[in-house]
Amino acid sequence: MLKCRASLAPGVELAGRLARYALSVRYSELDADTVREMKTRIVDSLGCALGASREEPVRIARRTAARLGRGRGSTILGTDSSSSPEIATFVNGLMVRYFDFNDTYLSKEPAHPSDNLAPCLAVAESEGATGKELIAAAVAAYEIQCRLCDAADIRHRGWDHVNYGLASTSLAAAKLLGAGAKEATQAVNMALNGHIAMRQVRSGELSMWKGASFANAARNGVFVAMLAKEGMTGPAPIFEGEMGFFKQVSGPFEIDVAGFGGRRGGYKVKETYVKYWPAEYHAQSAIWAALEVRKVLKDFREVESVLVETHEAGYTILGNDPVKWHPTTKEAADHSLPYIVGMALLDGKVDNRTYSQRKMKAKRNIEFIGKISVREDPALTALYPAKGMANRVTVTMKSGESHSKRVDVPRGHPLDPMSRGEVEAKFRGLTRGIVPPRRADRLLELLWNFEELGDVRELFPLLRVIDA
Repeated sequence: MLKCRASLAPGVELAGRLARYALSVRYSELDADTVREMKTRIVDSLGCALGASREEPVRIARRTAARLGRGRGSTILGTDSSSSPEIATFVNGLMVRYFDFNDTYLSKEPAHPSDNLAPCLAVAESEGATGKELIAAAVAAYEIQCRLCDAADIRHRGWDHVNYGLASTSLAAAKLLGAGAKEATQAVNMALNGHIAMRQVRSGELSMWKGASFANAARNGVFVAMLAKEGMTGPAPIFEGEMGFFKQVSGPFEIDVAGFGGRRGGYKVKETYVKYWPAEYHAQSAIWAALEVRKVLKDFREVESVLVETHEAGYTILGNDPVKWHPTTKEAADHSLPYIVGMALLDGKVDNRTYSQRKMKAKRNIEFIGKISVREDPALTALYPAKGMANRVTVTMKSGESHSKRVDVPRGHPLDPMSRGEVEAKFRGLTRGIVPPRRADRLLELLWNFEELGDVRELFPLLRVIDA
């Protein structure tokens, strides 16, 4: 049974406390650092989305959206087409997530909090919200998802982390729709009851759905928020009930809503991580370690073996399945520690071309990756996540000589944040050949001043891409 140390409203079920918190977040109460970090995540996420605009899963989603209806109030990013808010949320959320280049939060449960931005953008546009209103809703969504990730690990129980996004997206949407506390609570009730996702999406040979799982959760979050606003009710208590979330999914946990950002704590958006490399976040420090080792390697034909020592999450998510040594899809390759480290050593970089079929099928690459082994180091696990996500890469040569490098904190982590210039460079790299340079300049200027938008609809014409 849930035991809350404190709450905004004692005696109110958790769904109600989360709803009241979300509705209480106001732009005027946000500190400057929180606003800056939120704008950084918007820049970063939209760069990821536009960069993915020509990828096949995105084309599939856009074709499907076109069949479901046009002209319904929310823009499909990169195009001049629009659809209903929930359908636009799905397509745009897939775009943000597809390259696995958007932000991350690591705790008892991992997450990609910027997955919340697609529903915020879609509903804000359909409602004619201001930039300040969108920022406040996004900060609330980040807070709720990250705090739930702090509360309980569900991946080891077989459930996908996107289930926490059902609460965050339904509440962000309800907030932007102007719902009251009772309506927002019902949105959470409906979202969690009807849309629980299994962890199989991140097991074995990963499919296109890996990048769509949260987009679908967010689609459902927006839809139930719209229903709740019109008076639909859902099963309660959704967390504490006899057949509720605690019993069926997470197990019981404690959560102190009164300690959320803006109450007694800082906002969680400032604790999220921006990615420097397009790879699952637990591999970021392994890439840096591999690049350091690579500097002293002269002849890759003389490499006898490569050992990657990692923490528990890095091992179980990226390195304990035989399929990680033989990825055949982009989704599997960017979640494979041996593949990512192998390509960093061979090519001296990791980018979206790293995951091409040509690279995955190249005989040289396959043979080299076969020399790589991965194991968990309990000492590195002990550091996770408060002191980073440590990885050690050791290359042993046929001569017996070995070269080793350990990196605990990758660039983009809150302990080593990327600069504004680095975030802009990432944005320009992702949108090169997709957004004309002068328009990219205008777009970045608008995004860095997002709070000044009187209507977020002003943003979307600048997001059109070439030959979407």
